[in-house]
Amino acid sequence: MLLTDELVAEIKFLSLFNLESAQEGVKVHGNADPHLINAAQRLFDKGLITQHDGGYLTDLGIEVAEHAQKMLTILTSN
Repeated sequence: MLLTDELVAEIKFLSLFNLESAQEGVKVHGNADPHLINAAQRLFDKGLITQHDGGYLTDLGIEVAEHAQKMLTILTSN
């Protein structure tokens, strides 16, 4: 599987969520990076977040974000 720019943007978006608190969401403003705006829409379409511009993680989104954040932690550690 190749990592496309779209997948990288989705992983970056998922890494913004604080997994310690289900009460903390993410909001993408209209003047944000277009890659981030489009990533949010794709994650919403996939059922991973509750709003097209962010919101909260769904149950599936929490699982995916946990894996993404663990992957990033492992790859960025020495």
